[in-house]
Amino acid sequence: MTIDWTLVARFAGPVLGAVVGWVLARFMQRRPKLLSYLAHSAATAVQPPEGPAVNVNTHSIVIRNGGRLAAHNVRIGHYALPNFSVFPSIQYEVHDLPSGGKEIHFPVLVPGEQVTIAYLYFPPLFWHQVHSYTKSDEGFARVFNVLPSPPPPPWLRRLLVALVIVGSATIVYALVEFILWLLRIAA
Repeated sequence: MTIDWTLVARFAGPVLGAVVGWVLARFMQRRPKLLSYLAHSAATAVQPPEGPAVNVNTHSIVIRNGGRLAAHNVRIGHYALPNFSVFPSIQYEVHDLPSGGKEIHFPVLVPGEQVTIAYLYFPPLFWHQVHSYTKSDEGFARVFNVLPSPPPPPWLRRLLVALVIVGSATIVYALVEFILWLLRIAA
């Protein structure tokens, strides 16, 4: 049985083109990319001049637009909204939700803009009982719990870039050799 390579090319070409087009559009598309980081949470015992020690809880979240377009109507929902501050100081509003919670609303976050919201509250409220979601008109934010870690040394970063280049060149070479092999078999 012989393989009709023109028939294979007629079907594989458009499918391969569609896949490559989708991948390129996915990575090159100009769109917002909303990211939310839980930066830290802490409990501190505060000793007032008179009376017993009081526990104070705090945490902060960082909202970042890592995309190439502005994120519109960024909203952070809260089950309970304790005392908070926004840094850097940008325009925002606080709205009541029908379910009884509250929502912090930023009209727009431009590409690369980052906002930190720091919360201060007392027990029995804990960090996981404060905010519920982060979203914009373009979709929900990806939420990350951040652990502080040192950046890798420059020599390691350079080594990783070199390994990626060598690996990419190897894959391209293997694909070219595979196509040449297929052409030799078909001839």
